[in-house]
Amino acid sequence: MTMKKTLLTLGLGIAGGCVAFLGVNALQGDKDVSVSQWEIASPVSAKPAALAVGNQTPAAGAGSVDLRYAAKKTVPAVVHVKTVQMGQEYMSNPLLDFFYGTAPRTREVPQRMGSGSGVIVSEDGYIITNNHVIEDSDKITVALNNKKEYEATLVGTDPNTDIALLKIEETGLPYLEYANSDDVELGEWVLAVGNPYNLTSTVTAGIISAKARELGINRREMSLESFLQTDAVVNPGNSGGALVNARGELIGINTAIESPTGSYTGYSFAVPANIARKVVGDLKEFGMVQRAVIGIRMVEVTDEVVKKLGLDEIGGIYVVEAVEGGAAAKAGLKEGDVIKKINGIDVNTAPAFQGQLGKYHPGATVKITVKRDGKLKDFDVVLQNTYGDTSVVDGHTEGILGATVESLSREDRYRYGINKGVKITELKNGPFKALGLSEGTIIVKINNMVIYDKEDLVRALKMAENEGVLLTTISPKGRVEYFALSPQD
Repeated sequence: MTMKKTLLTLGLGIAGGCVAFLGVNALQGDKDVSVSQWEIASPVSAKPAALAVGNQTPAAGAGSVDLRYAAKKTVPAVVHVKTVQMGQEYMSNPLLDFFYGTAPRTREVPQRMGSGSGVIVSEDGYIITNNHVIEDSDKITVALNNKKEYEATLVGTDPNTDIALLKIEETGLPYLEYANSDDVELGEWVLAVGNPYNLTSTVTAGIISAKARELGINRREMSLESFLQTDAVVNPGNSGGALVNARGELIGINTAIESPTGSYTGYSFAVPANIARKVVGDLKEFGMVQRAVIGIRMVEVTDEVVKKLGLDEIGGIYVVEAVEGGAAAKAGLKEGDVIKKINGIDVNTAPAFQGQLGKYHPGATVKITVKRDGKLKDFDVVLQNTYGDTSVVDGHTEGILGATVESLSREDRYRYGINKGVKITELKNGPFKALGLSEGTIIVKINNMVIYDKEDLVRALKMAENEGVLLTTISPKGRVEYFALSPQD
């Protein structure tokens, strides 16, 4: 895929992806770290695999670190993802236009082509890749390791974690099994497999250099960054490829590199498999990612925070406020608590905290271990959604009032001068069609609730199911229109 390069000043902020929480740097300002360029379209590659030194055997069950089995198992399950973005080409004859008033004609032509990698995760053709690999594309083609090509369907995307799910119509495919990425250890040998520079089936090796890294490359409000960091080599085209352990199990989806040039010179980063698996499961079952909320304002316990608040140690999440009615407050957490563990796993940094919460749905009960008055105390917290209850929202809107909707494209936002609303892309028999709505109509509001995405639409309709509904829409011609829907409809 065509690579995007951005020059960013990294900040140690907090991101929230599958997990929604209210985070506020209430006690500390921005901390400048360093300036480097992040290429969001290249996975990992690496160093030669090390062998046992003397009589010592590497840790983490690596044995002699023979990675041939892992490579043999992984290569057939990694695919080449090729994308095409279409554009308009104008055709006209000035003489005919002048004498006969002929209007210029247009036709669709390929405007931009890109490529990346993907990982088959089921024998019936589900494939994980990065959202930035397929973003804004009109056609997606997947080439298997045996060179056979398929046109892929986009099942769903989650820009907050940079994960997308594709589907091809085939069975009996080789696929990778997920590992528990929480068990990955520093220094563990890993393989990266992908298609850098259109060089298919490239295998490179490296070690796990760090866990729960936050880079600040995803500026979305609900973004989640808790990357695995490796010293494996990553270059443009690796994005969406597999990061696997010595057993050939999937531990991450290669996503980004740190580089001043856009090619590999430093470290590469992967979305942990536990996060990717949860996102994929949500997209398949609900059509959207279910975001869990703990309901706190928080700050990471750094040395500066320790000195400012008089705490006894660095590490953990300081609760600035347990929001009234939120999951944490209902469970008994309060201001001044320092969260140390989630279900027994240490969360010493904000990315680690977010990464752990990101594995759960609204309604899930998690054990939160906090330090209060010098002692550790456990609380069972029932996570909520962003609307303050514990239900999940079904984003498969095909059966809801007969409409299939999608978020506005960049072109739609520019054309209509709006940054909100969902567009009806398909309309079957149902209440929306009976009202007179048409394909291309943009739903902006339902009653007093502004609609930004499919989740908002489903939630608004559910909240108003026993009441009348007033829809504010924009027609395909750009007119603002209103429609009323009675409860019995």
